[in-house]
Amino acid sequence: MSFLKRIEFPMLLGILIVFAGVSCEDEITTIGSEVIGGQAFTTDKAEFDVFAYNKKVSAVKANRLPIYQLGTYDDVIYGKTEACITSQLVLSRANPSFGTYSQVTEDNSDTDDLVSTIPEMEVIDSVYLYIPYLKNPQGDSDNDGVLDVFDIDPEDSASDTDGDGLTDIQESSGGTDPLNPDSDGDGVNDADDDSTLLNNYAKKVDIDSIYVNGGMYDRDVETSFRFKVERSTYFLRDLDPEADFQEAQEYFSSQQFSPNFVSDVLYEGEYEIDDEQFLLLQEDDEDTDDDESEIFTRLDPGIRVPLDNTFFQENILDKEGGTELLSQANFNEFIRGIHLSVESISQDVMLMLDLSSASVTMYYHYNKVDTNSTSDDTSDDEVYEEQGEFVFSLANLNTAGNSVNTFQNETYPVNISDVLDTGENAERIYVKGGAGTYTELKLFAEVEAEAQAIIDQIKSNNWIINEANLVFYVDQEAIGSQGGIIEPARLYLHNLDEQTSLINTFTELNDFESLALFGAYLNYDGVIEKSSDGTGEKYTIRITDFINDLIVRDEDNATLGLTSTPSIDIDVLNVFSNAMFEDGSEIEIPAVSTLSPLGTVLHGATDGNGDKKLKLEIFYTETDN
Repeated sequence: MSFLKRIEFPMLLGILIVFAGVSCEDEITTIGSEVIGGQAFTTDKAEFDVFAYNKKVSAVKANRLPIYQLGTYDDVIYGKTEACITSQLVLSRANPSFGTYSQVTEDNSDTDDLVSTIPEMEVIDSVYLYIPYLKNPQGDSDNDGVLDVFDIDPEDSASDTDGDGLTDIQESSGGTDPLNPDSDGDGVNDADDDSTLLNNYAKKVDIDSIYVNGGMYDRDVETSFRFKVERSTYFLRDLDPEADFQEAQEYFSSQQFSPNFVSDVLYEGEYEIDDEQFLLLQEDDEDTDDDESEIFTRLDPGIRVPLDNTFFQENILDKEGGTELLSQANFNEFIRGIHLSVESISQDVMLMLDLSSASVTMYYHYNKVDTNSTSDDTSDDEVYEEQGEFVFSLANLNTAGNSVNTFQNETYPVNISDVLDTGENAERIYVKGGAGTYTELKLFAEVEAEAQAIIDQIKSNNWIINEANLVFYVDQEAIGSQGGIIEPARLYLHNLDEQTSLINTFTELNDFESLALFGAYLNYDGVIEKSSDGTGEKYTIRITDFINDLIVRDEDNATLGLTSTPSIDIDVLNVFSNAMFEDGSEIEIPAVSTLSPLGTVLHGATDGNGDKKLKLEIFYTETDN
């Protein structure tokens, strides 16, 4: 039975709606039939038209982000994206004293009555910038202490990955390295070694979100890039003067800080990606019986490079007690920040970084007096060197200040640029993260009155909406013809008019333990489904609650927005920020769409896409009255 024949439209309105695009199967199969309270009912499926419009984003708000991009991403479909980071440095404490005493105390040491106060003569030993890589949330299935990606048998906790005669779980719990048969490098197998210093090895970490030549980073292939750290001379404001300093300052991804707003080169060199932790030697404490120099501090893999000692000596240590360090505001005005950039060597590398764990650490020494417990007798006093350190954070969501991500995109190929911002229903939907693209979707009809007429007809039929889906099929021909890409793992559909998520957290199904990042909000879905050859096949996004709001609660039929997302954290998804078009106009889109360079191509909402045409599927129950 034709679905159109079952709905009684007023004659004129019915003709308008048919031509405007109520698109349903010629014969709707009844997929269930029962009796409720003596009344027969049927459960059917109906399909309705969707209208999709591709939009090009010129720039996005790119400060105070949860994730930053650094490097070059080579996308065979959309071209290259180059990303840099400009960040303020955040003092761990305002008006810091280096060493034991403040600069005022040091300056007055010759005239006070304390023999222990002397000019401390602080001198920089080294300065290190550290930014950890992101880690894969997929974990350790058999809980044997070895991540699945390194485990010879991730389902068996009794496996022996390094073949030294000890099981992985024995080594993990015992303090030896389950991935190295000789944990301490003394030439003796762990199973036979009774003098191994325990828990003192560099663990391998499953690092994530690193892209090389447009593909995923391969830990078995040596990968390096040229890394550069410069002083930024651009003053990043906290508040917007154009809003009478009542609103936070926004910085857009199109703003370029280099070469006009950088000066001193603090580091430049080739850097190789490694998935092992850093082992940092500790200083031996002579006041203890233990030898701390044999014990390491461990840092997760990331970028860790030495910065210029002279710069930090002159601009930090030598400014102790000065107005430059008196407050964070003064420090921002003085030092401005640092600018980070990556240059490709033989491979294009793009890193996704969380600055909340990034730091700049100064290691220095200073003079101190040992009075040998005779404060009244200076004849036995000894001056010795003591070690100190001071840590700066890079500005992030957990601190004050700003870090800005800037992007430079290659011009899109003509076949893409010609179908953006045309106002026409898209044959192909282009989804690109960063300062890329987004898609507007209208349900039922392009004209609001015609769409509302269809909604009203559904209401009059007393449908109970069981499920409503938008199914986005990947255009494998468009992707495959370019040699393949890394497809976004998840799409994000949102209410563009109200800047809200469509996810109902009260009715959601979550399975964080087994699926980690993409185990959240499984009812909403949006996770990529792959075909047997590993390429993306489709994304299904459930909008049942949204459709019920239209039918039951008389909510407006809002325009929906489609982007990709590297995170499904609801706290992030509810954050919307400005995106700018080339004509200077702005729109609010989800901040998560700016956090990844990945893109894909989907079949659009035109009839030429056949069975893979984008449609709204509604599964409903109708009672026979």
